[in-house]
Amino acid sequence: MYDGGKILAGLAIFVLIFTFPFWYNIGNAAYQRPKLEKPKEKNCVESVEFMRADHMQLLNEWRDEYVREHITTYKSHLTGKKIRISLTKTCLKCHPNRDKFCDKCHASLAVSPYCWDCHVTPKGDSNEK
Repeated sequence: MYDGGKILAGLAIFVLIFTFPFWYNIGNAAYQRPKLEKPKEKNCVESVEFMRADHMQLLNEWRDEYVREHITTYKSHLTGKKIRISLTKTCLKCHPNRDKFCDKCHASLAVSPYCWDCHVTPKGDSNEK
């Protein structure tokens, strides 16, 4: 093996080039939460932390309960109140502008929810078809 030094140098260069994007962006690739329009009411269905992390699971549960089991109310763990299960009449009551709330956050995460495949876009929303 007369070319061992060249092989090792080539491997070192390859590893440096391959790992460059990782060590170049150390500390810079953190997710920046978008600035969203604040809701009209202070009390949401659940806590802010819960809604940020698990709102899609909650909406899926609501859909299944409403469609399959005909359950129309949800008891909030935050306030203990019974809340109507409805995307358009509950969620959009406090967050009426899809552009400034839903779409802004979903776009920053590159997520395409399928809510509007079935639900009617609220009137006055710029996303109307």
